[in-house]
Order: sequence, then structure tokens, then C-alpha cells
Amino acid sequence: MISWRKHYKRGLIAIGLLLSTSASIYAQGDAKNGEKLFKANCTACHALDKQMTGPALGGVVARLKTEQNLDTDWLQKWIKDNKALRASGDKYANEVFQKFNKVEMLQFPNLTDQDINDILEYTTNPPAAEPAADAAAGTADANSVAALEAAKKDSVNSKIILISLLAIGGLLLWMLFKLRQLVKLQQSDELSGLQSSRAYSFADLYRKYSYIGKGVIALLAIFAAYGIWNWMMWIGVYKGYKPEQPIYFSHKIHAGENKIDCQLCHSSAKYGKVSEIPSMNVCMNCHRTISEYNGKYMEPGKDKAFYDGEIQKIYASTGWDPATQQYTGKTQRVEWTRIHNMPDFVYFNHSQHVVAGEQAIISSFNKKNPEGQIDVVCKACHGQIDTMNVVQMANDFTMGWCIECHRTTEVDMTNGYNKEYFKNLHDKLKKQYGSGTKITVAAIGGLECGKCHY
Repeated sequence: MISWRKHYKRGLIAIGLLLSTSASIYAQGDAKNGEKLFKANCTACHALDKQMTGPALGGVVARLKTEQNLDTDWLQKWIKDNKALRASGDKYANEVFQKFNKVEMLQFPNLTDQDINDILEYTTNPPAAEPAADAAAGTADANSVAALEAAKKDSVNSKIILISLLAIGGLLLWMLFKLRQLVKLQQSDELSGLQSSRAYSFADLYRKYSYIGKGVIALLAIFAAYGIWNWMMWIGVYKGYKPEQPIYFSHKIHAGENKIDCQLCHSSAKYGKVSEIPSMNVCMNCHRTISEYNGKYMEPGKDKAFYDGEIQKIYASTGWDPATQQYTGKTQRVEWTRIHNMPDFVYFNHSQHVVAGEQAIISSFNKKNPEGQIDVVCKACHGQIDTMNVVQMANDFTMGWCIECHRTTEVDMTNGYNKEYFKNLHDKLKKQYGSGTKITVAAIGGLECGKCHY
């Protein structure tokens, strides 16, 4: 009996030690700090609930223990330097490397043991997501304001349309009445005395004041000619043009919320004549690992499911299979609608403006627009692109608009090259117009026809 009790006590002690040891794996880590570290270091290749470039990491500690009988010490070595672990001949490390297409995981020697424990705690017991009440309320308020503004605009438009229709209706009734009078007049065999006097009076009045009628007709002809000329001058000017694209792309989310540099996608704008539309491979540089939208910003009328669906369109166009993390080779063509398109007879070099004219254009624009300051040169022509959900033409892009910019934009004389190259020209302008004169783009040939038309 005593022997049995001893064994029973020993068993309880062993079970207690085992439980305390297994519990200590997770007790050592801080899940909240682990979440921060995971998002900063791991989300490019991993998620908790699905395979990406690397395996899903949710419950990885328990899974590794059950399937491979490996503990957190192995994970510590793998995370800090998986290459060294593979070189040591570790069997499972090399199996993982082969399984995931020999894609080498980054080494993280900067992470301490405690950091890794925090990350593992997060993968084991991720903290519950905080309620996004404020974000939801903000979105709801934004939706309400947008709906109210739209309702007001629709109400005003409806009133204008109604008044216009009433005016047209009244004019038509008046014309109908006059036509009926004319028909009756023509149907009578003889003019009555009153009608005869009216007809004579009208003819006499016309002869007496015919020059006024001719003058009115001449004025109408001038106005018509001006209207036709003005209409022709605005052919090809599409300010405000914002077509629907085959894949929804919000510049507000990418350039505004996430602060992505314009030239990361439009790379040729800095060193080429044309700022090309980025290929889908450029999108995949990020979206290979970003398969769903988890941002706080939501455009009114759109939800997470909408954004996730647009990301799936990127995968379909490139033939990317997020389940296997491989390209299938089955691609689909994406026909983007071009928004900014200069005529064939106009020469415009992006690199000349983005590189040589960057500081000069930004400085000149900010002086002329104190309430609409810009921080990148792209916005001078394309508008506040980082606030646009749907990109539109923000300016006229007419010849007059370009010339006005050349006349008012000062050349950056702090640039060492410009300071030496335009020294004689600057001295000449000072003598001619005074010491306060500035060198503008127009002064260095910015108004010469051959600069833009060749």
C-alpha cells in the first residue's frame, strides 16, 4: 500500500513537472510584443492561418513538437541562422528547405531569445483583435457625410433640370400659340381691317428698324463663331477624366496611407521619356505576400471583401497560385485605360522635369499655391495623387498651361551646374532688367517652338 502511494505521488509530481514545463514554453513570451515583432519581421513570408512563401505559423510550437518531437531550441536556431542549421546536417531543416522550393529564409541574428519567445507565444496564443469601433464609426460617418453631400447635389441638379424643363415647356407653348395664329391668318381669304393694319405696321416697322435686326443677327453670328472656336480649342482637353479600370487601384491607399514612393512603381519617370504603366510583375513584388487587405482605411461604399477580390484579379492576371506559392503559367491580359496621353506632335521628357527641374518646379508651385503645398514633383502636374482613390486628370495639359509654367518657374540657381552654365545669362539679365531679376525656364529657351514640337 505504501509502495503504491509512493508511485502515485511520484506520478503526480512528474505530471505536474511536465505540465509546468510545457506551460513555460508559452509563459516565457509576451504575445503583444510578439505580434509587433511578427508583423515587422515575418509577415512578408508568413501568416498564422495560411501558407504563403513559407508555411502557416499558427500553432507551430505544438505542431513541431507533435510531428517532429522538436522543441523551441530548434526554432531558436532556425530563426537566427537557418543556413547554419542546414549546413550542420540537420535533417528536418533540410527537409523544410526542399519542401519550399529551396527558398532560403532570411536570418535574424538581431532577434534575442526573448524576442523569439515572444513571437512563438504570439503564434500559439495570438491576442484577440481589438474592436475597430472607432474605425467603423469613422467609416460610417464618412459614408453618412458622403451620402448627405450626394443627396444635396442630386437635389440641386434636380431643381435645375426641373426649372430648365419648365422654361423649355413655356417656350414651346408660346411658339405653338404663335404658329396657330399664323395658320389662321394664312387660311383666311381676305385680311380683316385689324389684321391688315397689323401686317402693314409690322412691315413698316421692319423696314424702319431693319439695321437693328441685322445688327442682332451679326452679334448672334459673332457669338456662334466664338462658341465654335472655344469648343474647338477644348477638343482633347480632358481635365477631370477618370475612367474605370479593369483592376481597382487606390492611390490613396498605396501612396497616401502606405507612403509608397511614386517611382517605386513608375520607375522610368525619373530616367526615361515616358512614365510607363507598371507591369503586373511590379504589383507582385508586394502582393506575392499580401493576399488580403488588412488596412484601416476603407473607401465609402467598399469593404474588405471588395479589396481582397481585386487582389485576386492580380493573381489571375499573373497566373499566381497563392496555395502553392508558384506561377501556373496561365496569365490573363489586363487592358488598362490610359489617362494622361500627350499628342504625338508634342515632345515631353519626364526625366528632364523629374530630375533637372524637380526642386525648381516644387519651389515655384508652392509659391503660387500656399494652401496646396506639394512634397514631390509629380503632384505639380498630376495633382494630389496620394488623396485620389480613382486617378483623374487634375490639370488641363494644354499648350497655354505648359507655357505659363515655363514663364513662372525659376531655374534652380543653387545647382552647381546651373550656376556656372547660366552665369553669363544671369549677368546679362541683371543689367537689362535689374538686380532682382530671376532666370525662368522661358529665359533659357522654354518658349522655343522646337523644344516641344519637332
